[in-house]
Amino acid sequence: MNTKKINNEHKPCVYLVGAGPGDPDLLTVKALRLIQRADVIVYDRLVADAILQQIPSGATRIYVGKCSGRHTLVQSEINALLVRLSENARTIVRLKGGDPFIFGRGSEEALYLKKHGIDFEIVPGITAASACTTYAGIPLTHRSLANSVEFISGHAQNDQPLNFDWPSLADENRTLVIYMGVANIDHISQKLIQAGLPASTPAAAIEKGAGPQQRRLLCELSELAEQTQKEALQAPVIFVIGRVVTLAGELDWFSGIDIPDSPEVGHAHSYPA
Repeated sequence: MNTKKINNEHKPCVYLVGAGPGDPDLLTVKALRLIQRADVIVYDRLVADAILQQIPSGATRIYVGKCSGRHTLVQSEINALLVRLSENARTIVRLKGGDPFIFGRGSEEALYLKKHGIDFEIVPGITAASACTTYAGIPLTHRSLANSVEFISGHAQNDQPLNFDWPSLADENRTLVIYMGVANIDHISQKLIQAGLPASTPAAAIEKGAGPQQRRLLCELSELAEQTQKEALQAPVIFVIGRVVTLAGELDWFSGIDIPDSPEVGHAHSYPA
Protein backbone atom coordinates (compact mmCIF):
# COMPACT_ATOMS: atom_id res chain seq x y z
CA MET A 1 0.00 0.00 0.00
CA ASN A 2 1.41 3.37 -1.07
CA THR A 3 1.50 6.21 1.41
CA LYS A 4 1.51 9.89 0.46
CA LYS A 5 4.87 11.55 0.76
CA ILE A 6 4.63 14.92 2.44
CA ASN A 7 6.58 17.47 0.43
CA ASN A 8 9.39 19.15 2.34
CA GLU A 9 8.61 22.88 2.09
CA HIS A 10 12.33 23.66 2.30
CA LYS A 11 13.13 21.68 -0.86
CA PRO A 12 12.44 23.05 -4.34
CA CYS A 13 9.32 21.61 -5.92
CA VAL A 14 7.80 22.11 -9.35
CA TYR A 15 4.01 22.05 -9.37
CA LEU A 16 2.49 21.22 -12.76
CA VAL A 17 -0.83 23.00 -12.32
CA GLY A 18 -3.90 22.87 -14.54
CA ALA A 19 -5.44 26.34 -14.87
CA GLY A 20 -8.65 25.02 -16.41
CA PRO A 21 -10.34 26.62 -19.43
CA GLY A 22 -9.91 30.25 -18.38
CA ASP A 23 -12.72 31.11 -15.97
CA PRO A 24 -10.91 31.72 -12.65
CA ASP A 25 -13.94 30.40 -10.77
CA LEU A 26 -13.12 26.98 -12.27
CA LEU A 27 -9.66 26.86 -10.70
CA THR A 28 -9.29 24.19 -8.05
CA VAL A 29 -8.71 25.36 -4.50
CA LYS A 30 -5.24 23.79 -4.58
CA ALA A 31 -4.34 25.49 -7.86
CA LEU A 32 -5.30 28.91 -6.50
CA ARG A 33 -3.41 28.31 -3.26
CA LEU A 34 -0.23 27.36 -5.14
CA ILE A 35 -0.50 30.30 -7.53
CA GLN A 36 -0.80 32.70 -4.62
CA ARG A 37 2.30 31.41 -2.81
CA ALA A 38 4.58 30.64 -5.74
CA ASP A 39 8.07 32.07 -6.05
CA VAL A 40 8.02 31.65 -9.84
CA ILE A 41 5.15 31.14 -12.30
CA VAL A 42 5.95 29.64 -15.71
CA TYR A 43 2.80 30.02 -17.77
CA ASP A 44 1.31 29.17 -21.16
CA ARG A 45 -0.52 31.20 -23.80
CA LEU A 46 -3.94 29.82 -22.86
CA VAL A 47 -3.81 30.90 -19.21
CA ALA A 48 -6.40 33.68 -18.95
CA ASP A 49 -5.55 37.19 -17.77
CA ALA A 50 -8.10 36.84 -14.98
CA ILE A 51 -6.07 33.92 -13.61
CA LEU A 52 -2.76 35.73 -14.00
CA GLN A 53 -4.24 38.51 -11.87
CA GLN A 54 -4.18 36.09 -8.94
CA ILE A 55 -0.35 35.95 -9.00
CA PRO A 56 1.15 37.95 -6.12
CA SER A 57 3.22 40.98 -7.08
CA GLY A 58 6.40 39.50 -5.60
CA ALA A 59 6.38 36.37 -7.77
CA THR A 60 8.48 36.11 -10.92
CA ARG A 61 6.45 35.53 -14.09
CA ILE A 62 7.95 33.73 -17.09
CA TYR A 63 5.91 33.42 -20.29
CA VAL A 64 6.60 30.32 -22.40
CA GLY A 65 3.49 30.38 -24.59
CA LYS A 66 3.35 28.38 -27.78
CA CYS A 67 1.03 28.45 -30.76
CA SER A 68 1.21 26.77 -34.14
CA GLY A 69 4.44 27.79 -35.85
CA ARG A 70 5.46 30.28 -33.14
CA HIS A 71 7.15 29.14 -29.93
CA THR A 72 8.53 31.45 -27.27
CA LEU A 73 10.56 28.45 -26.13
CA VAL A 74 10.54 24.98 -27.62
CA GLN A 75 9.60 22.14 -25.28
CA SER A 76 13.18 21.05 -24.59
CA GLU A 77 14.00 24.60 -23.50
CA ILE A 78 10.98 24.70 -21.20
CA ASN A 79 12.07 21.42 -19.62
CA ALA A 80 15.56 22.79 -19.01
CA LEU A 81 14.16 26.04 -17.64
CA LEU A 82 12.15 24.21 -14.97
CA VAL A 83 15.26 22.36 -13.80
CA ARG A 84 17.30 25.55 -13.78
CA LEU A 85 14.66 27.42 -11.77
CA SER A 86 14.64 24.69 -9.14
CA GLU A 87 18.25 25.56 -8.31
CA ASN A 88 17.19 28.89 -6.81
CA ALA A 89 13.42 29.01 -6.28
CA ARG A 90 11.59 26.91 -3.71
CA THR A 91 8.08 26.83 -5.19
CA ILE A 92 7.81 26.80 -8.97
CA VAL A 93 4.35 26.66 -10.53
CA ARG A 94 4.20 25.50 -14.14
CA LEU A 95 0.78 26.85 -15.07
CA LYS A 96 -0.98 25.22 -18.01
CA GLY A 97 -4.35 25.83 -19.61
CA GLY A 98 -6.77 22.99 -19.06
CA ASP A 99 -5.26 19.86 -17.52
CA PRO A 100 -1.51 19.11 -17.58
CA PHE A 101 -2.01 15.49 -18.58
CA ILE A 102 -4.55 16.01 -21.40
CA PHE A 103 -2.67 17.29 -24.46
CA GLY A 104 -0.73 19.58 -22.13
CA ARG A 105 2.70 17.86 -22.35
CA GLY A 106 2.75 17.75 -18.57
CA SER A 107 3.89 14.14 -18.56
CA GLU A 108 6.93 15.04 -20.66
CA GLU A 109 7.89 17.77 -18.21
CA ALA A 110 7.29 15.50 -15.22
CA LEU A 111 9.50 12.77 -16.71
CA TYR A 112 12.26 15.29 -17.34
CA LEU A 113 12.05 16.58 -13.77
CA LYS A 114 12.17 13.03 -12.42
CA LYS A 115 15.21 12.27 -14.56
CA HIS A 116 16.98 15.23 -12.97
CA GLY A 117 15.94 14.41 -9.41
CA ILE A 118 13.56 17.36 -9.02
CA ASP A 119 10.50 16.95 -6.80
CA PHE A 120 7.22 17.60 -8.58
CA GLU A 121 3.48 17.37 -8.03
CA ILE A 122 0.63 17.28 -10.54
CA VAL A 123 -2.47 19.41 -9.91
CA PRO A 124 -5.29 18.42 -12.27
CA GLY A 125 -7.36 21.09 -13.99
CA ILE A 126 -10.70 21.05 -15.78
CA THR A 127 -9.91 20.12 -19.36
CA ALA A 128 -11.37 22.03 -22.31
CA ALA A 129 -13.34 19.02 -23.53
CA SER A 130 -15.37 19.01 -20.32
CA ALA A 131 -15.61 22.75 -19.66
CA CYS A 132 -16.25 24.01 -23.17
CA THR A 133 -18.88 21.42 -23.99
CA THR A 134 -20.64 22.01 -20.69
CA TYR A 135 -20.75 25.77 -21.28
CA ALA A 136 -22.03 25.09 -24.80
CA GLY A 137 -24.88 22.93 -23.49
CA ILE A 138 -23.44 19.69 -24.87
CA PRO A 139 -23.11 16.68 -22.55
CA LEU A 140 -20.24 14.41 -23.48
CA THR A 141 -22.32 11.34 -22.70
CA HIS A 142 -26.07 10.71 -22.62
CA ARG A 143 -27.67 7.36 -22.00
CA SER A 144 -29.60 7.18 -25.27
CA LEU A 145 -27.15 9.12 -27.44
CA ALA A 146 -23.55 8.29 -26.51
CA ASN A 147 -22.13 5.54 -24.32
CA SER A 148 -18.49 6.58 -24.72
CA VAL A 149 -16.34 9.60 -25.44
CA GLU A 150 -12.95 9.90 -27.10
CA PHE A 151 -10.48 12.79 -27.10
CA ILE A 152 -8.14 13.12 -30.06
CA SER A 153 -5.55 15.65 -31.14
CA GLY A 154 -6.22 17.26 -34.50
CA HIS A 155 -2.55 18.12 -34.84
CA ALA A 156 0.19 15.50 -35.10
CA GLN A 157 3.75 15.86 -33.80
CA ASN A 158 6.08 17.69 -36.20
CA ASP A 159 3.13 18.25 -38.58
CA GLN A 160 3.07 14.59 -39.54
CA PRO A 161 -0.11 13.21 -41.19
CA LEU A 162 -2.86 12.23 -38.78
CA ASN A 163 -2.78 8.48 -38.25
CA PHE A 164 -5.99 7.25 -36.63
CA ASP A 165 -8.10 4.13 -36.85
CA TRP A 166 -10.81 6.05 -38.69
CA PRO A 167 -13.38 3.19 -38.80
CA SER A 168 -13.10 2.92 -35.00
CA LEU A 169 -13.66 6.66 -34.59
CA ALA A 170 -16.66 6.59 -36.94
CA ASP A 171 -18.96 5.25 -34.23
CA GLU A 172 -22.43 6.81 -33.98
CA ASN A 173 -22.69 5.82 -30.32
CA ARG A 174 -19.56 7.76 -29.36
CA THR A 175 -18.84 11.43 -28.78
CA LEU A 176 -15.66 12.56 -30.48
CA VAL A 177 -13.87 15.65 -29.13
CA ILE A 178 -11.07 17.13 -31.20
CA TYR A 179 -8.41 19.39 -29.71
CA MET A 180 -6.14 21.63 -31.85
CA GLY A 181 -7.99 20.74 -35.02
CA VAL A 182 -8.69 24.01 -36.84
CA ALA A 183 -6.07 23.45 -39.55
CA ASN A 184 -7.10 19.83 -40.18
CA ILE A 185 -10.86 19.82 -39.57
CA ASP A 186 -11.66 19.42 -43.29
CA HIS A 187 -9.38 16.38 -43.53
CA ILE A 188 -10.77 14.91 -40.30
CA SER A 189 -14.38 15.39 -41.37
CA GLN A 190 -13.77 13.77 -44.74
CA LYS A 191 -11.96 10.81 -43.21
CA LEU A 192 -14.79 10.19 -40.72
CA ILE A 193 -17.43 10.32 -43.47
CA GLN A 194 -15.37 8.00 -45.68
CA ALA A 195 -15.08 5.62 -42.73
CA GLY A 196 -18.87 5.41 -42.43
CA LEU A 197 -19.98 8.18 -40.06
CA PRO A 198 -23.08 9.79 -41.61
CA ALA A 199 -22.47 13.20 -43.15
CA SER A 200 -25.54 14.40 -41.25
CA THR A 201 -23.99 13.63 -37.83
CA PRO A 202 -24.47 16.65 -35.52
CA ALA A 203 -21.30 18.62 -34.94
CA ALA A 204 -20.18 21.70 -33.05
CA ALA A 205 -17.22 24.05 -32.90
CA ILE A 206 -16.62 26.01 -29.70
CA GLU A 207 -14.23 28.95 -29.82
CA LYS A 208 -12.77 30.40 -26.60
CA GLY A 209 -15.10 28.18 -24.60
CA ALA A 210 -16.22 28.70 -20.99
CA GLY A 211 -15.54 32.42 -21.08
CA PRO A 212 -17.16 35.74 -22.01
CA GLN A 213 -15.88 35.52 -25.61
CA GLN A 214 -17.25 32.03 -26.26
CA ARG A 215 -18.70 31.39 -29.73
CA ARG A 216 -20.64 28.25 -30.54
CA LEU A 217 -21.23 26.90 -34.02
CA LEU A 218 -23.73 24.06 -34.61
CA CYS A 219 -24.04 22.22 -37.90
CA GLU A 220 -23.76 18.81 -39.57
CA LEU A 221 -20.44 17.00 -39.94
CA SER A 222 -20.35 17.59 -43.71
CA GLU A 223 -20.60 21.35 -43.10
CA LEU A 224 -18.18 21.61 -40.19
CA ALA A 225 -15.04 22.64 -42.06
CA GLU A 226 -16.86 25.07 -44.34
CA GLN A 227 -18.71 26.74 -41.45
CA THR A 228 -15.53 26.95 -39.36
CA GLN A 229 -13.82 28.80 -42.20
CA LYS A 230 -16.87 30.97 -42.95
CA GLU A 231 -17.12 32.10 -39.32
CA ALA A 232 -13.33 32.61 -39.17
CA LEU A 233 -13.00 30.62 -35.95
CA GLN A 234 -9.54 30.83 -34.47
CA ALA A 235 -7.77 28.74 -31.85
CA PRO A 236 -8.49 27.77 -29.19
CA VAL A 237 -11.35 25.77 -30.71
CA ILE A 238 -12.82 22.48 -29.54
CA PHE A 239 -14.76 20.38 -32.06
CA VAL A 240 -17.49 17.99 -30.92
CA ILE A 241 -18.96 15.34 -33.20
CA GLY A 242 -21.84 13.10 -32.16
CA ARG A 243 -25.54 12.87 -31.45
CA VAL A 244 -25.17 14.61 -28.07
CA VAL A 245 -24.82 17.88 -29.99
CA THR A 246 -28.58 17.73 -30.67
CA LEU A 247 -29.12 18.66 -27.00
CA ALA A 248 -27.26 21.97 -27.32
CA GLY A 249 -30.40 23.99 -27.94
CA GLU A 250 -32.28 22.68 -24.93
CA LEU A 251 -29.30 22.80 -22.57
CA ASP A 252 -27.94 26.21 -23.58
CA TRP A 253 -27.70 27.72 -20.09
CA PHE A 254 -24.64 29.92 -20.63
CA SER A 255 -25.37 32.22 -23.58
CA GLY A 256 -27.82 34.40 -21.67
CA ILE A 257 -25.59 34.98 -18.65
CA ASP A 258 -23.79 38.28 -18.17
CA ILE A 259 -20.19 37.27 -17.43
CA PRO A 260 -17.65 40.03 -16.76
CA ASP A 261 -14.44 39.93 -18.83
CA SER A 262 -12.30 39.62 -15.69
CA PRO A 263 -14.40 38.14 -12.89
CA GLU A 264 -12.90 37.94 -9.45
CA VAL A 265 -12.16 34.51 -8.07
CA GLY A 266 -14.96 33.50 -5.75
CA HIS A 267 -17.32 36.15 -7.12
CA ALA A 268 -20.69 34.59 -7.86
CA HIS A 269 -21.91 35.20 -11.40
CA SER A 270 -25.49 36.34 -11.94
CA TYR A 271 -26.82 32.93 -12.85
CA PRO A 272 -30.59 32.81 -13.24
CA ALA A 273 -32.57 30.79 -10.73
